[in-house]
Amino acid sequence: MMGTICRIPPDDKTDAMTLDTLVLTPLAWIGFALAALYAGLTLVNLAIFRAPGPAGSGRPTPRVSILIPARDEADNIVAALDAALAQESAEVEVVVLDDGSTDDTVDRVRAVMRRDDRVRLEQGRPLPPGWNGKQHACHQLAEHARYPVLLFVDADVRLQPEAVARMDAYRQDRALDLVSGFPRQVTRTLAEIVAIPQILVVLLGYLPFPFARMTNVAGLAAGCGQLMLVTADAYAAAGGHAAFRDRMHDGLNLPRNVRLSGGRTDILDATPVASCRMYDNWDDIWSGFSKNATEGMAKPVALPVWTVLLGGGHILPWFLAILSWAFGAATAWTLSLWAIGMVLFARTVLAIKVRQHPLSVLLHPVGVWITLAIQYGALAAARKGGRATWRGRTYEVN
Repeated sequence: MMGTICRIPPDDKTDAMTLDTLVLTPLAWIGFALAALYAGLTLVNLAIFRAPGPAGSGRPTPRVSILIPARDEADNIVAALDAALAQESAEVEVVVLDDGSTDDTVDRVRAVMRRDDRVRLEQGRPLPPGWNGKQHACHQLAEHARYPVLLFVDADVRLQPEAVARMDAYRQDRALDLVSGFPRQVTRTLAEIVAIPQILVVLLGYLPFPFARMTNVAGLAAGCGQLMLVTADAYAAAGGHAAFRDRMHDGLNLPRNVRLSGGRTDILDATPVASCRMYDNWDDIWSGFSKNATEGMAKPVALPVWTVLLGGGHILPWFLAILSWAFGAATAWTLSLWAIGMVLFARTVLAIKVRQHPLSVLLHPVGVWITLAIQYGALAAARKGGRATWRGRTYEVN
């Protein structure tokens, strides 16, 4: 086998064997182990990462307030409202909070209100010092809600007709206080296809779902700010969005606070019940992922660990495969191919389950590299006292 992959002159074989023994093979074993960790945990998690089933009959009709913060959402808001109002097997009210829009968001909401009285429009108060814009908007929405269950939905999310009923049935059947889900992410440009699927790559590859469900440890709580359903009582007990008023990442902070206050949370596969086109260009992808990076991966202690996990398991095997082929390092070459194969297999299963574009699998190492680049950019900005700009507002990066 050695002869079939050797690409070096015979006189250099001794040096190549030394390089193989001391460098390439040890690194290949590290890459293999990290790839196996990712692939194994992803497949275990996918086995229990379930979509909510049919709501079924014989249960009380849920009464849910669908709460939509809107700031310059003229292009999205009518479609979001139509989808929210089309809910079946649930009694809903839809509350939109206009958070200082400068486009015709308000006029479009009022047009929908004229044909359906389940929609209410509330005017947001000026943003107080120390508050994040979205958290302040959601805080006000909760104040206006009339029903015992709250569903926070971003304006770019499109609910399927039984989304509310199915999510609330999932919550009730498991005695949960909060359930969140990742909608199917609509990706059309190459930048979206490569970068956005990495959200679920990280979540499903490194959060141990079985332990997260067996225990109520706050550190294992996770959620998606695009789609979060929570009982009004649990929301109040956790302090609502006011409890993390100066933070960006509601998808992490609200589930954690619900757990800290004694509630139970879970995350489900929302692929069949909702869809979302998060960003549609590279600048928004970079800005959007950077704005809350320092609340997740982009921390001085955490980011080196993530670099080892992601870089070592997803990028390193590709480099080692090329180097070991060039230097005739058979063991390192074989280990690297196995590592690449395991990761691509797990990525393929994930992509099929949540309907990701096939290119996201083929370009997976590029997506991982972009993810790390964004995190390091955010960390560098935070160390320099940088600021993040989002929706026309500027925030300090902590």
